[in-house]
Parts: sequence; C-alpha cells; structure tokens
Amino acid sequence: MGLTVTQVAASMASCGTPVDPELVLAWERGSHVPSDQHLFALADVLWCDTVTLMGTGPRTLVEFRLARRLGVEGLAHRLGMEPSEYRAAESARQWHGDARQTRVLVEALGLSLRKLTGIVGRDGELEDHLRSAIAGRWKVHVDPVVEIVAVDATSVGDALRTMHGEFSEFSEFSERYMGNLVARNDDSRLKEIAAERAAYLRRLADRFWELVGEEGGAQTLGLDG
Repeated sequence: MGLTVTQVAASMASCGTPVDPELVLAWERGSHVPSDQHLFALADVLWCDTVTLMGTGPRTLVEFRLARRLGVEGLAHRLGMEPSEYRAAESARQWHGDARQTRVLVEALGLSLRKLTGIVGRDGELEDHLRSAIAGRWKVHVDPVVEIVAVDATSVGDALRTMHGEFSEFSEFSERYMGNLVARNDDSRLKEIAAERAAYLRRLADRFWELVGEEGGAQTLGLDG
C-alpha cells in the first residue's frame, strides 16, 4: 500500500491501538508476532482480513478465533468460561466444554462438529472406533464415539448400526460368490465386491457424518487432541 512503518503505526493509533513503529517493523521481519488486538487493528489499517495477515488458512482453535476477529476474553464470556480456562484449551488443543458451550463455540468460530473433531486431532481415533464398530460389536463403541464427536447417543447408535449392517453385506456377498467360483470359473464379481468393500472402508468417516449430520446435536462432550 506504499505505507511506511511510521504511517502504519500512526494509523493504528488513530484506530485506538497505539504501537511503536519499531514493533511494526519487527512484525514485518517475523521476529515478533502481533497480539490479537494488534492483529485486528493492523487488518483494518491495511484493508484486509486477518487470515491474509496470518498467511495461512485457519487450522487450530486459535487461528479460527483470529479469523473471526474474536478476542479470548470476548469468546470466553460467550462460552461462560474464565478466559484463562479457554486460553488453556487453545494452548493444549483440547476441548472439554459442555453441550451448550460447544454449540456456542462452533457457531462463534464458524465450524461444524466434524471440523471441530478434526481441529482437536481426534479424526484418527474416530476412524479406529468406526472400523471396530462395523466389524464387531457396534454397541460398545457408541459411548466412546459420542465422547469424541459430541453428537447425541441415539444418533451415533443409529449410525453405527446402519454402518454395521452395510459392511456385513460385503461378507455375505463374498461368501455367496465364493460358493459359485468353481462352477463359474469367474471371480470378476468377487473382485468387484472387494473393491467396493475397500472403497467403503476408505470413506468410513464420510459415511458416519452423512448419517449423523456434520452439525450434529451436541450432547456429551470432551474433545481432546
């Protein structure tokens, strides 16, 4: 924009956020990171959004909060938390809010429950439970999955039961066609079933979220990552 660091600092001061020009220079050089309020004021002065200044799409709770131009204190107040408690959650990349707090969080940050599950690093854990559920006793995985994805137990149970039934069909088809292989001397259909089974396993998480809905009904929460 053709501005000097002195001009940027002056413009930020006029926005109510005074800053030393040397600090602006330090941000440019990458030796210092602006505070939340400095970042928001800088975005105003440079006529851009905070994501542009961060140089990357948001990937963490902190970055999603900054992308929405929310301070810790303001967001914590909306959540009904102490700012120190919420800041600790961001630092640890964990979330242990209750149902109401999680609904407020995903709305405030513009997320879905699926996105939140990924942000706190529990996608792999969910995938493990889904694989075990479709291949064995799906009921024992309901509570662990509820704890991971923050969706009500009824919805999770219905999804796991459906997926267990869908996956069981591959085994039934395989056994049926295996009995006809010698007579037909043709295993093309069996190969097709194997390919369909592999494709189903690759998109387990997609299928789960299709069934429960990515927005879900937050209930029992405790997301770690």
